[in-house]
Amino acid sequence: MSETPRSARRPTRADYVAWRTATTRWRDDDAYGHLNNATYYELFDTAVNAHLYEATGVDVRALPQIGVVAETSCRYFREVGFPEPIEMGLVVDKVGTSSVIYRIGLFQGPSDEAAAEGRFVHVYVDNSRGAGDRPVTPIPDVVREAVVALLRPEG
Repeated sequence: MSETPRSARRPTRADYVAWRTATTRWRDDDAYGHLNNATYYELFDTAVNAHLYEATGVDVRALPQIGVVAETSCRYFREVGFPEPIEMGLVVDKVGTSSVIYRIGLFQGPSDEAAAEGRFVHVYVDNSRGAGDRPVTPIPDVVREAVVALLRPEG
């Protein structure tokens, strides 16, 4: 019997390495009473960048190379919303020369299955050139150490 590929199955808590909890707010829900789509992306951004701040011990915005978001996506499995907190699981799928691919699972309540899963890609660019044309650069060593620790071997 063949195993279901990770991309085709609903993720579980065991798929993630690092954890953080976010408090939901009344304003996070939309008119239908569930978490607004934009809020999912705010949670993904918070999970990644808060982890980088804590794991590196530096202000990642002040490094010579900074990670900018090159791609995001979300798979929705069930509704979540105010007032329960959301647990965010974080794992890294790939660390390249100048990019990192993260997955963030959102969990609410006791379920072992994710309510949603985000894909979040950081590409590292030169921080000294402003908002203009910034060439891609290698990931800073302090960041590389922090994200390599989040890799989960397949299998």
